[in-house]
Amino acid sequence: MDLPRIFTIRESNHRIHNPLTPDKYAVLGRALHLAPGTRVLDLASGSGEMLCTWARDLGFTGTGVDISTVFTERARARAVELGVADRVEFVHADASGHVADEPVDVAACIGATWIGNGVAGTAELLSRSLRPGGLMLIGEPYWRRTPPDQETAQACHADHPSDFLPLPDLIERFGDLGYDVVEMVLADQDSWDRYSAAQWLTMRRWLDRNPDDELAPQVRAELATEPARHARYTREYLGWGVFALMKH
Repeated sequence: MDLPRIFTIRESNHRIHNPLTPDKYAVLGRALHLAPGTRVLDLASGSGEMLCTWARDLGFTGTGVDISTVFTERARARAVELGVADRVEFVHADASGHVADEPVDVAACIGATWIGNGVAGTAELLSRSLRPGGLMLIGEPYWRRTPPDQETAQACHADHPSDFLPLPDLIERFGDLGYDVVEMVLADQDSWDRYSAAQWLTMRRWLDRNPDDELAPQVRAELATEPARHARYTREYLGWGVFALMKH
């Protein structure tokens, strides 16, 4: 049980595996107005940056669950580095079936709603761990501009234009599921660049060190096409944000 190697190659130097920057995560944490000791469950927690920095800066506690052995080990090391290993723990497991042993104050899935086969299923999964009156955090793409055709949608990692919604429609979708949207922090084009462009240098340096690796042709092909694809499609059409939700 693990992520394919290509993911950890691309993002081996990333602490955050989505287009939210450290500053935006700090803004999000402060915007929730939660007390020290707040308990957080983070499903698909990646390298643990959100939990670790919130534990350091806001006094939160919590658990992260991720399927990647590489990212889970990095999260544990980050907790030690920031001096919060006594407040957060990271579990290597499939987050798609994980429910907390005791209800938490914040249940989060930031940018990995495939664990619940979409927003509705992920909200239902998170609700099983959330105390009454708690906060749910969901990170999800949306269309900044509606793609004109399926080719454009596929270049933004969607099978069809209907896979994502415009921002107002996504917010209304949360309402249809029974939740108030009580806060949001959105990526912008610059933060998309920091997420995507940082992968290119990582891939190039990995290729220089590993020219004979079995994945070298795939990494080479991505490096040849990803910068233009990102500039033409992702940063123009695809938005991304974290939405704080409370049950009606």
